[in-house]
Amino acid sequence: QVQLVESGGGLVQPGGSLRLSCAASGRTFTYYAMGWFRQAPGKEREFVVGISRSGRITSYAESVKGRFTISRDNAKNTVSLQMNNLKLEDTAVYYCAAKYSSDDRTYGRNMDYWGKGTLVTVSS
Repeated sequence: QVQLVESGGGLVQPGGSLRLSCAASGRTFTYYAMGWFRQAPGKEREFVVGISRSGRITSYAESVKGRFTISRDNAKNTVSLQMNNLKLEDTAVYYCAAKYSSDDRTYGRNMDYWGKGTLVTVSS
């Protein structure tokens, strides 16, 4: 079992920045690819960004490329999401997720574990 706890959400103006963090516990962190997903009001949950076990491979949704950056610290069992130039449409609950992986790759679906989410509201 892996426990994931997100933090860092809040209210920000358009064009602003936020940094989300996810703390993992329970199993060997380096066995898991990690990802961030989000769910806006009235919409389905969608993939935002993924990072491989080593941190060397990342993948981004087109809507956040150039604005969001994912990173992980395997010594601290954490994964972070730096979000810059936030837009109104970035408003959503953001979820951290983990997937066991034997390969160094990213995943955009079928994650094994989920956090409870943290709310990001972009509003003027």
